[in-house]
Amino acid sequence: MRPDPGFWSGKRVLLTGHSGFKGAWAALWLARMGADVTGLSLAPEDQPSLFELAGVAGRVDHRIVDLRDRAAVGTVLDDQDFDIVLHMAAQALVRESIRDPIATFATNVMGTAHLLDALRGRDGLRAVLVITSDKVYANAETGRAFAEGDALGGKDPYSASKAAAEIVTSSFARSYFAGRVPVATARGGNVIGGGDFSRDRIMADIVRAALAGGETVLRHPEATRPWQHVLDCVAGYLVYAERLSSDPAAPAALNFGPRPDGPVLTVGELATRAIDALGAKPWRHEPDSTSIEARTLGIDTTLAGSLLGFASRLDAPDAVDWTVDWYRRWSQGSDAALLCDEQISRYEDS
Repeated sequence: MRPDPGFWSGKRVLLTGHSGFKGAWAALWLARMGADVTGLSLAPEDQPSLFELAGVAGRVDHRIVDLRDRAAVGTVLDDQDFDIVLHMAAQALVRESIRDPIATFATNVMGTAHLLDALRGRDGLRAVLVITSDKVYANAETGRAFAEGDALGGKDPYSASKAAAEIVTSSFARSYFAGRVPVATARGGNVIGGGDFSRDRIMADIVRAALAGGETVLRHPEATRPWQHVLDCVAGYLVYAERLSSDPAAPAALNFGPRPDGPVLTVGELATRAIDALGAKPWRHEPDSTSIEARTLGIDTTLAGSLLGFASRLDAPDAVDWTVDWYRRWSQGSDAALLCDEQISRYEDS
């Protein structure tokens, strides 16, 4: 099942975090389908950024707002009505959350609360989807894939802040939106794709090292993650939002990740495949004995498959290949926006 352009055409969509990696891909895809997108976000921190490279500001109503500022959020939304809200804005880096936990909680927890508070009581809303993470689960590292009904938790501040955002969203949904507007959360896997230039992100680190002629340093090459291409993840979010808008009884949380029968790549295996494709130097292992990052993580996507008929189209090796192709062509001078449009077209036709 793919996102339906007929559904999104003309829809008034509020998209937070459109200056980020996943948010930029979502903004480009929504605009391509004819949605009227208002984007709320901070200015991009990374240089370069997909937001700037692909000219996202020219495709949406681009507004700079800090979700930690309750008054600013209320003011910027006062004069607008929306059909669908996709809340993607977040501090999304585990190591940054360890460095600055207060800012992480302020953005991911209170930012979510400020947005939902500004939306309650509004007319015309058909669905609100809050994007959290595959890391919201209490992970005892048994190797079992987590299902939506499993306990929430989080050892590091990022994971804990996203689990807390789940609770905030549920409380607002029950207190202010029940019986009127479906409010739900989507828990996406570890996303890779072209245009991610964030610090401490595996593909971005590999590309930076390759372009500089250096080595990629891996902390946990043995770790496993539910790798997913950005288009699969964003497609899942959009299909879920479509369903929420027409089915108030839809589940209040869904996992989106690789197919259960797909290949599982360790961090080292993913890095090796990408590095070989780029012709870069082999990766080097530098253990971090202080790290509290999970060694194993998997999520069960059965419910999204049975409810939405949705499954990721790209397995982990394919996701790496699509990602490397984007970066290689961009580094050779191809336009970022055209590369994104080409991959969206290829995905839609697959």
